[in-house]
Amino acid sequence: MSTPPAAYARDVRVTWWYTASSILFLHVFAALIWTLAVFVGGTPAALAVNLLGVAGSTASAVLLLVRYRREPLDDADDAGRRRRWPLVVLGIVAAVAMGVSAGSVLLGVGFAAQTLCLVRWHGGVRLRLAVLSIAVIVVVWFVEATRVNPEGYIAVFSLPFFVALLPALTATSLWWWDIVRELDRARRAEGRLAAAQERLRLAGDLHDLQGHHLQVIALQLELAEKMMPRDPDAAIEQVRAARASVDDARRGTRDLAARFRGVPLPDELANAADLLRAAGLTVDLLVDTAADRAPADVLGPVVRESTTNVLKHGGGVSASLSLARHEGAWVLVVENDARGAASPVGDGAGLSGIADRVGAVGGTMDATRLDDRFRLTVRVPEGDLA
Repeated sequence: MSTPPAAYARDVRVTWWYTASSILFLHVFAALIWTLAVFVGGTPAALAVNLLGVAGSTASAVLLLVRYRREPLDDADDAGRRRRWPLVVLGIVAAVAMGVSAGSVLLGVGFAAQTLCLVRWHGGVRLRLAVLSIAVIVVVWFVEATRVNPEGYIAVFSLPFFVALLPALTATSLWWWDIVRELDRARRAEGRLAAAQERLRLAGDLHDLQGHHLQVIALQLELAEKMMPRDPDAAIEQVRAARASVDDARRGTRDLAARFRGVPLPDELANAADLLRAAGLTVDLLVDTAADRAPADVLGPVVRESTTNVLKHGGGVSASLSLARHEGAWVLVVENDARGAASPVGDGAGLSGIADRVGAVGGTMDATRLDDRFRLTVRVPEGDLA
C-alpha cells in the first residue's frame, strides 16, 4: 500500500525538525562545553565576551536555518542572497569573539566554518567548502596542540575534536535534507503529471466520443435533407435517428464525466492540498484511513468548491483540510486564515451550492469566521460501510 500524501508531508516536516534541532544541539553543546571547560576560574570579562559570542553564533545559526528551510532548492534570487550575508557576518564575528576570548584559533575557525556551511551554496560549493574547512581545521588544530597549548589540549582533547567535526556534520545534515526535499518535490511533480495525464486521457475520450456521434448526426441530417422532397417519411425517420444519436452522445458524455469525477476522496483532498501549496499556502492535511469509503460524489465537489473559495477569498498564508468519521457521519473541515476585508461567509453561490448538495443527502454545513480564521464544516451521514 502506498504512503498517503499527508504522511509524506508529515515525514518531510519531521525530517526538517530533526535535522535543524540536531545541528543546533551540536552547535550549542560544543560552545557551552568549551566555555565550561576553558573558563572555570577565568576572568569575568573574557567569559562575558565568550557568552556574547555564543549567543550571537547561535542566533546566526537559527536565522540561517530558518532561511535555509524557506529557500527553494534552485534559489536564484540575488536579493535573497544579499539578505543572508548580514547573518553570515554575525556568525563569523561571533565565532571570532569566541576564539579570541578562549585563546583558541581552532574554536573561532570551527564555528566560522560551520556558519558558512549553513548557507545554501550551488554547484558543489558547500562540499568543497566543507573539505577545505576540514583541512584548515586539521592544520590549526595541529599547530595549537603542538606549539600553542599542548598541555591544555591533552586535558580537553575531545572538545577540539568535536568542534572540528561541526562543519562536516552540518554540511552532511543539510545535504541529507536537500535530498529529502528533492524527493518530496519529485513526488509532487509525479502527482501533477498523473493529474495532467488523466485530463489528457479524458480529453481524448471526449474527442473520440463526441467526434463519432457528431459525424453520425451530421450524416443523418444531411441524408434527411436530401430525402425530404421525395420521401418525407424516410426523412423523418432519419431525423428521429439523429435525435437518438444526440441522446446517445448525451448519455456517453454523462457517463464519461461521472467516471472522471469518480476520483477517490483521499486523492481529491491531496490534489486540493497540492493546489493550495502551489499557491504559496502552508497546508495541513489529515485524512481518515478509511476515507476511500466516504461519499466522493457528495464530498468531492465540496472539496473543489471550498478550495476555490480559499484561493479566491482567503488572502492568508495557511490552510488545513481534514476528513474523519465522527458519531456516524463523515466530517469534512476546511479552515484557512482569511485576512482580506471581505468575508466569504454567506456571500456568493458557492456556499449555498454546498449547503444544497449536502442537504440533499441529509447532511449539514456550517460556515463560521472567528477573528482571522474561516472554517467550513460539512457533515454527511456515514451510511453502510460494510
